[in-house]
Amino acid sequence: MSRDFATQDPPAHARAAQWLTAAGLRPTRQRLLLASLLVGDGRDRHVTAESLYAATCESGGKVSLATVYNTLRAFCRAGLLNEITVDASRSYFDTCTDDHPHFFWEDTQILSDAPVEQLDILRLPDAPKGCEISRVDVVIRLRRTR
Repeated sequence: MSRDFATQDPPAHARAAQWLTAAGLRPTRQRLLLASLLVGDGRDRHVTAESLYAATCESGGKVSLATVYNTLRAFCRAGLLNEITVDASRSYFDTCTDDHPHFFWEDTQILSDAPVEQLDILRLPDAPKGCEISRVDVVIRLRRTR
């Protein structure tokens, strides 16, 4: 028997609906399902499209991987998520949209928050004429020592 996470957990469903409507997004069934998995428990997380798709399948939800990608991009455009590009083949989506650095654990391929209070950026280069800096992403790649 299939279960839909968004309808099985009313508090998660309500939190997801509020998250979407506050950003001006219509709370469609698919958006609610994905939003419930992203923010339903109130915790921040870093996901890839593939990991969110797997969580959706595990919850009994029905959505295609293409829909997950498209929805994550829509959430980014609405300011609900930040996309953190680790390399040309992998992006993570962060539910915490405050400026903060990240650790990327090379052995496990996990992205986690790094302590913002320990980061000092003393100066950024000037943006080229006609441009402005919209965001600075700091990803600190970690390799375990042997």
